[in-house]
Amino acid sequence: MATVTGGTARVRPLAVDGYEKFLAIAAIVLLATVLVALARGYPHWGAVPVLVWAHLATILPALALTPVMLLRPRGDQPHRLLGRIWVAAMLLTAILSFGVRESRHGSLGPVHVISAYVVIVAPLIWWTARHHRVATHRRLVGGMVTGALLIAGFFTFPFGRMLGAWLFG
Repeated sequence: MATVTGGTARVRPLAVDGYEKFLAIAAIVLLATVLVALARGYPHWGAVPVLVWAHLATILPALALTPVMLLRPRGDQPHRLLGRIWVAAMLLTAILSFGVRESRHGSLGPVHVISAYVVIVAPLIWWTARHHRVATHRRLVGGMVTGALLIAGFFTFPFGRMLGAWLFG
């Protein structure tokens, strides 16, 4: 986005819109909820498989970085570095999720459709940023945060799942 002031053009960073503010707040709430659930589940930590811990270890930084990335200035060197970390964390989280199976059925669940989406879209997020396709990048990031973080994150709590049992049990 450029503005012309006195005959010179200067580039203004994209302003944060209302939906991005909502996503940032929702990510903070989800992160806090996950941390509370983890703290409440402390007595059961020993029974948690290593793969689940790895999955949590990759999603927590992604959740923590989401509001930072959405609310701070964009396009500068810190944004690029944090963005690479965020995309890598999201991609690794999705890949690890394929090893986390529904305990009742021993198979992949509906949430794994979102994991497949992340495996496809995470590299596109990186590519669109690298090639300065800002509008597409912004749209893909918004979709990833909405679906892969918030919707998938919501579904970690109901239906007798581990974090939900720890949080509400």
